[in-house]
Amino acid sequence: MKTRYLKLLSEVKRPGMDKLIEWLTERSDFFTAPASTKYHGAEEGGLLGHSLAVYSQLTKITNLHTITCPVDTAIIVALLHDVCKANFYNVSTRNVKNEETGQWEKKPYYIIEDQFPYGHGEKSVLIIREFIHLQVEEMMAIRWHMGAFGSEGYADRQALSAAMEKYPLILSLQMADLAASYFDKK
Repeated sequence: MKTRYLKLLSEVKRPGMDKLIEWLTERSDFFTAPASTKYHGAEEGGLLGHSLAVYSQLTKITNLHTITCPVDTAIIVALLHDVCKANFYNVSTRNVKNEETGQWEKKPYYIIEDQFPYGHGEKSVLIIREFIHLQVEEMMAIRWHMGAFGSEGYADRQALSAAMEKYPLILSLQMADLAASYFDKK
């Protein structure tokens, strides 16, 4: 999976992509991180698997609805929409009762240790822009990819609605993220 992910990213010929790939491979835990603590991809490598599933779903959705989405844009928004989750989780343990033996056992689980609580989509955009230029539609799609599941207040929901009317890629990425989270999960 890692090889496919890096191959897709390396197809994007934007200045700085090599530095972004270097950051992902050498200074982050992106390829081993979970995608969540208890939902989709709550396992080692879950973030990588989820990102590839979102790319697969996004290409299906944009083709089905004949939404114009350049290949570079699809790769960037799908594979990097959750880059904010790199260096975000840690492993802890908790006591869980073994139903067969009745004994308590330490079991590992993921916890969030957010070193830079900036907002989910916003943080992904910020990280990506440290390395490559993003088009406005790409920034909007990544920023708003959580849709109704985001933590935005009422005023931000109005902004989301206005952004979605202007940039169809936002809804496409939201749909792809949801499909990858619920249809493609193990």
